[in-house]
Amino acid sequence: MNENYKVSASPHIRDRIKSSNIMLMVVIALLPATVFGIWNFRHENAWILVVVTTASAVLAEYIYEKLMHKPITINDFSAVVTGLLLALNLPPTLPWWMGVLGSVFAIVVVKQLFGGLGQNFMNPALAARCFLLISFTGDMTYFVYDGVTGATPLAQLKAGEAVNTMDMLLGNIRGTIGETSVIAIMIGAMFLLLMGVIDLTIPASYLISFVVFIVIFGGHGLDAQYITAHLCGGGLMLGAWFMATDYVTSPITTKGRILYGICLGLLTGLFRLFGGSAEGVSYAIIISNLLVPLIEKITVPKPFGKGGEK
Repeated sequence: MNENYKVSASPHIRDRIKSSNIMLMVVIALLPATVFGIWNFRHENAWILVVVTTASAVLAEYIYEKLMHKPITINDFSAVVTGLLLALNLPPTLPWWMGVLGSVFAIVVVKQLFGGLGQNFMNPALAARCFLLISFTGDMTYFVYDGVTGATPLAQLKAGEAVNTMDMLLGNIRGTIGETSVIAIMIGAMFLLLMGVIDLTIPASYLISFVVFIVIFGGHGLDAQYITAHLCGGGLMLGAWFMATDYVTSPITTKGRILYGICLGLLTGLFRLFGGSAEGVSYAIIISNLLVPLIEKITVPKPFGKGGEK
């Protein structure tokens, strides 16, 4: 017998879909929100921040892997997704160098220092956003629309003021570059669903548990306008469909995904209603990312024949 056999650990399932294909589809799905954000904040030249932040993420990954003599992986588009998601979570007036700093933090500190793609323990883009929010609070909470500064609709809602839910749905509001238009976000989300990149488990359990929380504790009961404003406000939709569903930082089992989504909904509601800030999606996702090992431990089924009654 002269044949050479390749021996490896199970499972042995193979698929033609590669990480680069998945990441490319995510980039395509983000284009509606990106294009709308660039147009919506054209007076603030939001396109510069999007281009610089995305490009610096790719460059940071290339330089790090080159210096560490590791295989160059920029062709898998994961750095593009990280940089683009970070840009969409930034206010359009943020200085470009802060976007670069955030990209370097996301790629080098959160992703590469923990082993690269598939090894990071939290979403790199959201980790970088929180890093920038802590470091440059003033710049990260300065919002403008059509040349006029002011509070976001979500902050107005928290203060008890009336908001225009139709403007929130369309995106004619203040906010970060990619979070304003729910319609643009949902177009991208539908594309991911149709392509089989994501499923409804995490977003549905996230949004349903969040709605239940604000109905119980929001003080407005089943007020449709209040619920709609919360759903359309801030980064909830962008986070639920594009960041909470990240393969690396979300559970692998169906039960785990449901529990993960419930944790996201409860934490987001807790931060929004009782926290000092009107937003809470970023922190909710990061904390839930840290809970994933525990969630998987209690939801992964035991192998047949183990753990049974004796």
